[in-house]
Amino acid sequence: MTEATPVINCRNVWKMFGNEPEKYLSQMPKDHTFEAIRNDGYIAGVRDVSIEVARGEMLVIMGLSGSGKSTLVRCFSRLHEITAGTIEVDGVDIGKLSEKELIELRRNKMGMVFQSFGLLPHRTVLENVAFPLEMRGQDKITRRERALEVIKLVGLEGREDYFPRELSGGQQQRVGIARSLAIEPDIWFLDEPFSALDPLIRREMQDEFLRLQEMLGKTIVFITHDFDEALRLADRIAIMKDGAVEQCDTPDQIVLNPATEYVRKFTEEIEKARVINAHVLADTSAKGEGESVDGNASIQSLARLLINDKRDMIPVSDGEAIIGAMKRKDGLDILLGAS
Repeated sequence: MTEATPVINCRNVWKMFGNEPEKYLSQMPKDHTFEAIRNDGYIAGVRDVSIEVARGEMLVIMGLSGSGKSTLVRCFSRLHEITAGTIEVDGVDIGKLSEKELIELRRNKMGMVFQSFGLLPHRTVLENVAFPLEMRGQDKITRRERALEVIKLVGLEGREDYFPRELSGGQQQRVGIARSLAIEPDIWFLDEPFSALDPLIRREMQDEFLRLQEMLGKTIVFITHDFDEALRLADRIAIMKDGAVEQCDTPDQIVLNPATEYVRKFTEEIEKARVINAHVLADTSAKGEGESVDGNASIQSLARLLINDKRDMIPVSDGEAIIGAMKRKDGLDILLGAS
């Protein structure tokens, strides 16, 4: 995450499905539950969600099937019209945009990648990647140059003339990512893009995705139901249940301090030592003696030091300066379980 300026600002957003949802919502009791709404014949796809996405941030939205994560992201791009609340993109209320303005916003600012690759089978890799530029009206030479550039970026150089049927699942997914990147979006929406891939290819695609994000610094909203994937990719994780956001926080805080019983159950199988880094345990007012540890190092990676070290307080560094010290016991409690 590079800065705190919100690119997406979502305030008190509701998306209701049913007959005259605006009228129903205006008359609905404030304490009405998800089940009560359903018993009234409505579905609350998104329930009173307020969330911001900062510039350069990767926000991962996760939850079980039917939790509302895909519905929320479709509200962000106004693929769904919201029932109540406001969504701003770069300070502009997208609910007030005309159809033409909305199309321009999507074409010029937003890239979307979905679980189904959606490739055109009769077009080559090059033609698939250049397709959105063709729809934008760019000339053939310009769109070919841009397509070749992003094809190289995603590691498919040499396969420009292949057809989708000649590619593996992971390669097809790369074509989908390249096609999305071709328009140079500021905001990138990815809806479970790797879930159809086998575990090995999925891991490779996560590595590739992290590499691309390091290079490009996009603002990304990434949907997954895989908590390990979320922990690996996210700056922050938003966990949804029944259309509402149960907790939105950094991965280490989600694991260390779950806000609800639902989040706790979601995270109880996760190995905390793999997720929590030294800086999370650092007391900024404390000082330790001797060699410091990297604040970004996981407790798991510091296991040998924590077990063998005799210091009560271990200095923690941000790579340039000491930012505080962590209690060795706190690290051991995370590593071995509190006694």
